[in-house]
Amino acid sequence: MAELTFTYGTMAAGKSTLALQLCWQLREGRGDVALWTFGDRSDDGMVTSRIGIEAAAEAIVPGIDIDRNVEELIERGVKILVIDEAQFASVAQIDALARLVDDRDVDEHAFGLSADFLLNLFPSSARLFAIADWAHELPLTSSCWCGKKGRCNARVVDGVVAREGTQFVTGDVSEGAVHYQVLCRTHYRRGQLSAETPAISSGVTAES
Repeated sequence: MAELTFTYGTMAAGKSTLALQLCWQLREGRGDVALWTFGDRSDDGMVTSRIGIEAAAEAIVPGIDIDRNVEELIERGVKILVIDEAQFASVAQIDALARLVDDRDVDEHAFGLSADFLLNLFPSSARLFAIADWAHELPLTSSCWCGKKGRCNARVVDGVVAREGTQFVTGDVSEGAVHYQVLCRTHYRRGQLSAETPAISSGVTAES
């Protein structure tokens, strides 16, 4: 019986690494495994990991009708689909992927973030939480600079934790004027990026 699964975690927790490892292992001895990405940092049809491993993938444009892509998978005899950056998919695309599981008996393993830099669930991740056969947090997690478990993907703009902006940003934004840093809930709320950074009142409560 085919299943739709969702593995989620913070940035730099190893989601893409695990997706690549799973795909590599599944492809040992079989040729019916496909790899998709909805927005890898390389932005060129690859799934890449920060530790240096990568693999060619089919880059799916977020929001488009994927019926043709799905039919191509069926024509190729694909029975297992590994999906990276699932948070960038649309709800309609997640529903189409669920139908692929239910109607065509294709196993799907989706990997992605659960929440954005404002601590709001991505619509596609919320959909996966609602309809996936099972969802679980990646066992490996990133840590805040203070040593606590990192829960929040903070967007940093010119050295300040951003409190507004568009939800979707793709590409490699690990450094520079705009980048991301994983923080614990306390230091996300305070806007503290290090022990030397002064606390900045954010108006975001610990429950946000």
